[in-house]
Amino acid sequence: MKALLRPAVTLFAILTVLTGVIYPLAVTGVGQLLFAQAANGSIVTVNGKPVGSELIGQQFSSPSHFWGRPSATGPQPYNAAASSGSNLGPLNPALTDAVKARIEALKAADPDNDKPVPVDLVTASASGLDPDISLAAAYYQATRVAKARGLSVEKVQGLIEQHATRPWLGIFGEPRVTVLALNLALTGNK
Repeated sequence: MKALLRPAVTLFAILTVLTGVIYPLAVTGVGQLLFAQAANGSIVTVNGKPVGSELIGQQFSSPSHFWGRPSATGPQPYNAAASSGSNLGPLNPALTDAVKARIEALKAADPDNDKPVPVDLVTASASGLDPDISLAAAYYQATRVAKARGLSVEKVQGLIEQHATRPWLGIFGEPRVTVLALNLALTGNK
């Protein structure tokens, strides 16, 4: 029995140290060395204070801010510990009701806006944490934000263009803008 047990325990101890200590430390070290910003959560700081992450959306509800995609996480929105989609299918009445309520809220916040509401302003992403919106969603909100901040619509649209991320190599991905970066830019441009 000892002849069988000793090699098994030795192998278990070696693999535990290798995969449970050495490998995680090596991966963490390489991450910190080569990709420190990303490895530490892509934290955005203003005046030395963290204000959010480039990777996780935040709740903005003031008319003077751009609003992101709705979050399906619970109990509070954009909860990274509860990342998930709503899992509501296109024929589910709960999804239809939620989308209608979100459209009504957007129309109530900007009653003069007669443009079609971009789908990403009324539907949650698969993770429920998406920090980006489409350029169409940003332009849809530009007039409301400009009016609330006392800025020209052209200035707000210029900020959208300035902070837009274009598809990589012109073909991979969709044009988009990070809501937090855009709102921070607005704060410095009033």
